[in-house]
Amino acid sequence: MFTGIVEELGEVTAVEDLGDSCRFTLRGPVVTEGAKHGDSIAVNGVCLTVADHRDDWFTADVMAETLKRSSLGALAPGSPVNLERTVAVGGRLGGHIVQGHVDGTGTIAAREASEHWEIVTVQLPAGLSRYVVEKGSITVDGVSLTVVEAGADHFTISLIPTTLALTTLGSKGPGDPVNLEVDVLAKYVERLLGDRTAATGTEAAG
Repeated sequence: MFTGIVEELGEVTAVEDLGDSCRFTLRGPVVTEGAKHGDSIAVNGVCLTVADHRDDWFTADVMAETLKRSSLGALAPGSPVNLERTVAVGGRLGGHIVQGHVDGTGTIAAREASEHWEIVTVQLPAGLSRYVVEKGSITVDGVSLTVVEAGADHFTISLIPTTLALTTLGSKGPGDPVNLEVDVLAKYVERLLGDRTAATGTEAAG
């Protein structure tokens, strides 16, 4: 489990095409400190498994399904990436509960600069808007953020200087893709209410 609090802005140093998958080599001295084979590290919000590591870099294999559902397929050597290790038991939950399971990719639609922050509008893929609510939590490229305004096909977020400086969201512009993970609690509630409605309907029919 992650919290959506990015630990460092890393960098892709190599991408190896393996046909039905690819292998990324990523530089991240903070997240590789004490890393072991099989550990999980979130890369732009996608939970990846450490295949190998040395000093300040690690490698991770990315399957075709992950490349299809996320924006990782667009990464190339030199691309900056948000990195976060899994939260330790008893650690601070600074953001919200993040699984590292991307629900879809959105698109930066607009940026509005203010004196001390920026308002960013993100276009939502079909089917995700029902999980996004005003003042609720959403993960954008692995960053835990609060929804400012929720529309039918978009939402807005407010980015403070720290987020702009220390994550990829500071440099992404209109048209750029971002990985989205909605609040998992919303999905559980939907499933539970759906099961309850189905059960009630079956009993009533009987």
